[in-house]
Amino acid sequence: MLDIKRLSISEAAILLEGSRLKSEELHIPMCTAVTDESGHLISFERQDGGKISSISIAIDKAFTGATARKGTHVYNQLCQPGKGTFGIHVTNGGHFSIIGGGLPVTVDGVIVGGIGVSSGTADEDLVVAQAAVDYFRAKTGFKE
Repeated sequence: MLDIKRLSISEAAILLEGSRLKSEELHIPMCTAVTDESGHLISFERQDGGKISSISIAIDKAFTGATARKGTHVYNQLCQPGKGTFGIHVTNGGHFSIIGGGLPVTVDGVIVGGIGVSSGTADEDLVVAQAAVDYFRAKTGFKE
């Protein structure tokens, strides 16, 4: 029998709040998705002005962060022609994202979910995702 740690809806709301605060600071309306550890959507928020095309991108980034256990920006560097993971971006029904802005969410070294942010540049999305995770840690007291 496995005991699975998973983000709750209230913990997902904290991640969305952290994303919203950083997005507002940067003046970039974002789409933010939070998934459980298996990549299934828990919560989603599209800020006023968030790009329509960023809805599915944010969800895919959160899926990738949770299931692949690394930030999407890491896979962007690994998914180059001639490298061992080239082509990974077309796996999982096309839901595997290599665009920066998706991160795993960990508690005590265990993946409990993923967050994906989209509407800015890949670098801006990553900044907002990381700020959301940092905010989550500060509000909950959970350690990485």
